[in-house]
Amino acid sequence: MRAAVYDALAALFVHPGPSYEADLVRAIEVLEADYPQAATALREFQRMLPTGDPLMLEELFTRTFDVQPITSLDIGYTLFGEDYKRGAMLANLSREHTVAKNDCGAELADNLANVLRLLPKWTDTAIREEFVQVLLGKALQEMIREFEPARLAKKEEIYQKHHKTIIEVTPGETRLAYRHALGALFTVLKSDFGLKVGLPVDQESTFAGAVGAEMGIEGCGPCAAK
Repeated sequence: MRAAVYDALAALFVHPGPSYEADLVRAIEVLEADYPQAATALREFQRMLPTGDPLMLEELFTRTFDVQPITSLDIGYTLFGEDYKRGAMLANLSREHTVAKNDCGAELADNLANVLRLLPKWTDTAIREEFVQVLLGKALQEMIREFEPARLAKKEEIYQKHHKTIIEVTPGETRLAYRHALGALFTVLKSDFGLKVGLPVDQESTFAGAVGAEMGIEGCGPCAAK
C-alpha cells in the first residue's frame, strides 16, 4: 500500500477548503494507474459536486456528515453508536496514532480521514490487517448503505418528528455525491487488503438507530438499533 494513495483519499473526507477541488483531481490521478475502478467512481463524485461554488460544497459536506447527516465519518460511532465498545476502540486507536506520530487535529481518533492517514504508518501489519477486515471495511459498507433511498427516508422521518421541521436537503443527485467517494475508498481497500465484507441484507442501520435513541424517539420501527 502507498501512503500517497491514502493521503489523497483522506483529503476527500475533511471539511472542504480552498484546495478541495484540486485535491480531488490529485486523488483521481493517484488512483488512475493501479485502481481504475476507484478512479472512475471519483470522476462520478467530481461530476456530482457543485464545483466552482465553495459555499455549496461546504453545505453538501455538512449535510452529508455533520448536520442532520446521512452518515457519520466516525467509524466507531457508525459501528457501535454510543456503546462502550466505541470508547475502547477510541482508546486503542489513540495509542496507535501516538505511536505512528499521526496528528489527528481537532477530530477524534476514529474519524475516517485520520484512520486513512494512519494505515500506511501502522507498524504492526497484523493489527492493521485485522482493523481493516473487522472494523473499517464493515463501517465503510454501512456508511455506503446509509445512502439507500429507504434509509434516507427513515432518517428524514426521525428528524422531522423531533424537530418539527427539516433543513432543506441538497437538491437532486448531488445529495448522494459522497456515496461515490466512499465507494472508491472501499474499492481501494478491497484491492489492497483482499477485503471480504458482507452484511445481511436485513441488518438494521446502527447510525439511524443511534440518532433515534439520542432524540428519545420511541417506536422507530426498522430504524431502531438492535
